[in-house]
Amino acid sequence: MPVCTGHAARAAVLAAMLATVASAASAEESIFAFVYTTDLLPQGKSEVEQWMTWRHQKNGGTYDQIEGRTEYEYGLASNLQGAIYLNYAWTQAYHNGPFNATTPPEQFADYNAGPDDFFNAKRFTGVSGELIYRILSPYTDGIGLALYTEPTIGKNFFELENKVILQKNFFDDLLTIAVNFTYAPEYRNVPSDDNPTVLNWQEETDVNFGIGVSYRFIENWSAGFEFLNEREYNSFDFSHMSNSGYYLGPTIHFGGERFFFTATALWQMPWASVHTDTVPGTLVNHLVLDNDFERFRFRFKAGYTF
Repeated sequence: MPVCTGHAARAAVLAAMLATVASAASAEESIFAFVYTTDLLPQGKSEVEQWMTWRHQKNGGTYDQIEGRTEYEYGLASNLQGAIYLNYAWTQAYHNGPFNATTPPEQFADYNAGPDDFFNAKRFTGVSGELIYRILSPYTDGIGLALYTEPTIGKNFFELENKVILQKNFFDDLLTIAVNFTYAPEYRNVPSDDNPTVLNWQEETDVNFGIGVSYRFIENWSAGFEFLNEREYNSFDFSHMSNSGYYLGPTIHFGGERFFFTATALWQMPWASVHTDTVPGTLVNHLVLDNDFERFRFRFKAGYTF
């Protein structure tokens, strides 16, 4: 009887430890800056996140953009998470576009800028809502699967971003691999080619693929890489393709009991080519530098759970 009791006690302790680890591992924590995982907040828990994305260098001249997002997340259920974002941006651009012209970035596409203007602007770009529904968990089902939707509305802009999120863990959850497929149609009100003082609504769709790999090398610290392929279409289907860019770079993550931060730096790979709707002059040395494509981007995310 004492032996049985000892085995039972050890089994109970082991089960409790495994439950604690699984609970900690499955709590929402952004181990990647661009790629999403299926990890969600526990029901009733909240989190505040602050994002900062720096986009740098176009064709030439000067180009920088800082995008900020302030997010509040809430665990609606054990497999359902909701969030709301406030989005804002600042940019400066000078002779950054095709044929050495000044071209405002996509978030400021409804602004007029002359080819030799020094463009400098900031704006509140909109409000986003978010829902993530987890169908499978990588901790209990062997693989994680979640569906994601995020509508965004701003001045002269509306987008509905949708994702399929896959996740697989290895080596007792030390290694995480996440894959994202994104379909994001949008309407943007931009100046007409014939008359820049008149705005016309334009269709565009982003179809993106992303993969993130991260390994927890010591307690609370993980590192790996992220890879993105972003494609733009001047339609709501898969016709009139304009751009396709590829990004690759390292990521590092710290996750404490309540606080975390993640940082990822991405460089565009020289793998781009011309498509049916590619704007002349936006492809330079196999880098696409149109719209929201740039040579380098960096994202930092920090969050606090309560």
